[in-house]
Amino acid sequence: QVQLAESGGGLVQAGGSLRLSCAASGRTSSSYTMAWFRQAPGKEREFVAAILRNSVNTYYADSVKGRFAISRDNAKNTVYLQMNSLKPEDTAVYFCAAAPYNGLLTRALEYTYRGQGTQVTVSS
Repeated sequence: QVQLAESGGGLVQAGGSLRLSCAASGRTSSSYTMAWFRQAPGKEREFVAAILRNSVNTYYADSVKGRFAISRDNAKNTVYLQMNSLKPEDTAVYFCAAAPYNGLLTRALEYTYRGQGTQVTVSS
């Protein structure tokens, strides 16, 4: 089992930045593919970004490419999502997820573990 706990969400003005963190505990997550998803009210959960266990290979949704950056510190069992140039349409609950496979997975059902989420609200 892997437990995931997100933090770092909050209220920010458009154009601002936030850094989300996801702390993993339980079975070591260093060999897992890690990802961030988000879900806005009334919308389906959508993929945001993923990072392989080598901490090098990453993949982003087109909507956040160039603005968001995913990274991980395997020694700390923590994954980060640096969000810059935030837009009101980025408002959502952001979830961290872990999959026991090494691949750039973009579907939520491919991830075995998921955190409770952290709210990000971007005001215009």
